[in-house]
Amino acid sequence: MPANSLDSKLLLQVIDSGYVRKAWHGPNLKQSLRGVAARDAAWRPAPGRHNIWEIAVHAAYWKYVVRRKLTGEPRGSFALKGSNWFKRPLASTEKAWQEDRKLLEGEHLKLREAVAALGPAQARQIPWSILYGVAFHDVYHAGQIRLLRRLRTRA
Repeated sequence: MPANSLDSKLLLQVIDSGYVRKAWHGPNLKQSLRGVAARDAAWRPAPGRHNIWEIAVHAAYWKYVVRRKLTGEPRGSFALKGSNWFKRPLASTEKAWQEDRKLLEGEHLKLREAVAALGPAQARQIPWSILYGVAFHDVYHAGQIRLLRRLRTRA
């Protein structure tokens, strides 16, 4: 059976469900970031709280973690130093914001490539909870971003 077996296709649908697929529940993660300017992404609802920018990079990091678990890639190979949460913005410019959004998109595509490369037997051995987890993680943070966007318009 080819690497793009039914199992791999289903797994790809799962990871895309929270990031790019049209959903019944509202905007996915990618849609929730559409139209967000750097100044709005950098806005914090209160001191010490995460902003949209940090949430986007955090989501990229966890896509990397899942891919690393699938491929055996070594720790420390993420594009940024550190783990989990990354203080953002370092430079509050549209260019810097777009670079971090490209990081999120790139990590999603790399995760898709890793899943698509799995053979049927490998796909069946993956704990699906990590792939469902990354999709649920995206949905959770999409909602959080939508809330921050609404709060920002009222600030």
